[in-house]
Amino acid sequence: MEFFTSNITIILILLFILVTFLQSGIDKAVDWKGNVGWLKEHFASTFLSGLVPLMVGTIMILEIITGILAILGIIWILLYNSYDLANYSCILASLTLIMLLFGQRIAKDYAGAFTLTGYFIVSIFGVFLLN
Repeated sequence: MEFFTSNITIILILLFILVTFLQSGIDKAVDWKGNVGWLKEHFASTFLSGLVPLMVGTIMILEIITGILAILGIIWILLYNSYDLANYSCILASLTLIMLLFGQRIAKDYAGAFTLTGYFIVSIFGVFLLN
């Protein structure tokens, strides 16, 4: 039990990343048309307007991989005392959020960009703890 409690901070961060990213990735896969349609409108007046399906697909794949790495990271911590997969999940979460931030800033959705800050703080704190 002491091992679990000594790792509780990183496990909670990984659970946060798991829920956030896996849900978002699965939502993009399940409601592809809805997400692409909304984002085409969101990026209509930007140089990214023609790239929306590629961007959504890329982000969807990264989100699903990040969520899976979070699951595996928790398992590897608990079973093998290994933090590599947890670190990769936090790093990939941070990079994915930077991509999303870039898109929000290009679309001039400053409120949406600001919302990503909280998620980024959690993921980058995970990177900090694991390095």
